[in-house]
Amino acid sequence: MSGFFGVASKEQCTFDLFFGTDYHSHLGTRRAGMAVYDKEKGFSKSIHSIENTQFRTKFDDELSGLDGTMGIGCISDYEAQPILVRSQHGTFAITTISKINNADELVKNIVKDGTHFFEMSNGEINATELVAALINRKENLIEGIKYALDVIDGSLSLMVLTPKGIYAARDKYGRTPVILGKKDGARCACFESHSFLNLEYQSDRELGPGEIVVFDADSCKTLVAPGKKMKICTFLWVYYGYPSAVYEGVNVEEMRYNCGANMAKRDNVDVDVVAGVPDSGTAHAVGYANESGIPFSRPFIKYTPTWPRSFMPTIQTKRNLIAHMKLLPVHELIKDKKLLLIDDSIVRGTQLRETTEFLYESGAKEVHIRPACPPLLFGCKYLNFSRSNSEMELIARVVIKEIEGDNVSLELLQEYADPDSEKHAMMVEGIRQKLNFTSLRFNRLDDMLDSVGIDPNSMCTYCWDGRE
Repeated sequence: MSGFFGVASKEQCTFDLFFGTDYHSHLGTRRAGMAVYDKEKGFSKSIHSIENTQFRTKFDDELSGLDGTMGIGCISDYEAQPILVRSQHGTFAITTISKINNADELVKNIVKDGTHFFEMSNGEINATELVAALINRKENLIEGIKYALDVIDGSLSLMVLTPKGIYAARDKYGRTPVILGKKDGARCACFESHSFLNLEYQSDRELGPGEIVVFDADSCKTLVAPGKKMKICTFLWVYYGYPSAVYEGVNVEEMRYNCGANMAKRDNVDVDVVAGVPDSGTAHAVGYANESGIPFSRPFIKYTPTWPRSFMPTIQTKRNLIAHMKLLPVHELIKDKKLLLIDDSIVRGTQLRETTEFLYESGAKEVHIRPACPPLLFGCKYLNFSRSNSEMELIARVVIKEIEGDNVSLELLQEYADPDSEKHAMMVEGIRQKLNFTSLRFNRLDDMLDSVGIDPNSMCTYCWDGRE
C-alpha cells in the first residue's frame, strides 16, 4: 500500500510536509520521499529506504535542506517516489498510489515512440514513472492526468507538484481516498484525514471519483468534475485505515465498533473473554464485547518499540518464530480461559494458527476465532494489498481446492461466498480444522457493509465475492 501528503503554504511548508507524510507510515514499509518547490531555489527532493528504520529517523537530518512553500511526500510499499520529471510541461514532481494491471501493454506502446524507462532492481518499471510518461503524452497536465486515469486498468490516485500549484486527482472509481484540508495561509491534500489534524488544518472535503483539482495556499479549483460511480475499498475500514481516519464521512474506529457489534448479534458462543489481535482486531473486539456483555481482555500484547511492521528477519530458518515474537502472552489472563479472538481477516492463516497454538501452550482452554470480514476468495485486482494478492495461497482457496479440485469456476466460488450455503459451511469447517480453532465463524458481507453505513453499491467487495 502507499500513502501521500501534499501542502501549499505562504510560508515554509517543510514542517507540515514532514509530519503530514509521517502520519501515513502505517501504509508503507519500503520507500519514502519528499519533494519541495521554492521560487528561488526551484525543486529539491529526497528518497530513502525505510525497510528497517522509521520515516522520521531517515529524514530528520535533511529537513534544513528541503526549503519550499509547496511540497509532496509519500510512504510506499513499492516504488521509490516522489520522482522529478523534466518534460514538455516543464519540470514537475509526482507521487502516486496505484496498481497498474496493464503496465506491460502501456510501456510497450510508449517505448514505440522512443521513450525509455529505468528498470527497478526487481526488473519492473517504476509505476510512478509510467504515470508521468502517460501524462506527458498529452498537450497539458490536465488532459494528461485525465488520460492516465482513463487508460490504467486497476487504480490510480496522484499528486503533481508544479511551480503554479499542486494537482490532485482521485482514482476514477474512488478506490482510494484523496482528502483536502485547509488553514489560514495553507492548504493540503492527503490519503489519511487524521494526518493534518495536529497541524491545525480543518477538513475541507473529499475528492469525488475521477475528480481533478489544483490548489495553492489560497484556493482550490476543480478542473475535472467527479464521476457518479464509486467503488471505494472496504478493506480501508476493516484493516488498512488508521483508527482516527475518516473516509466518506465514516470514521474507521467507529466502523470497527459497529462491525464487532454486528458479529456479536449473530453469535451465541460460551466464552470467558473477548480479545482482539493487535492492532486492527482490537476495535472489532471492543465492539463485540460492548454488544455481547462478555468482558474485553488483552491476553497478549504487541511489543512495538523495536518490532516495526516492516521488519524482515535475516535468519530465514527462524522466520515463522520471529513473525509472532512481537506478541507477548499475559499468562495470567490466558490460563484456564475460554477465549474469543477477533482478527481483521484470515489470509493464509499461518500467523493466526501460531497465535492460537501459543495461547493453548499458555494454558487456554478454548480458542474461538471470529474474523471481522468474510473469507477472502479473490486476490485484489485494484490495489497493491500484499495481504490478498496471491489468491491461490489464501486459506479459503486452499480448502476449496481440496474439496473441488483444480477447476473451480467463478459461479462455484460465489456459491462458497454465500454465508447461508452448505458449501460455505464446509469451507469454514475445513479452515477451522486446518488452523486448529475451537470454533470459527466469519463475519457476513452484508453485516460488514452495514457497519460502514454508506451505499453498499459504492463499496468494492471483489476480494470476498468476485463482483466488480
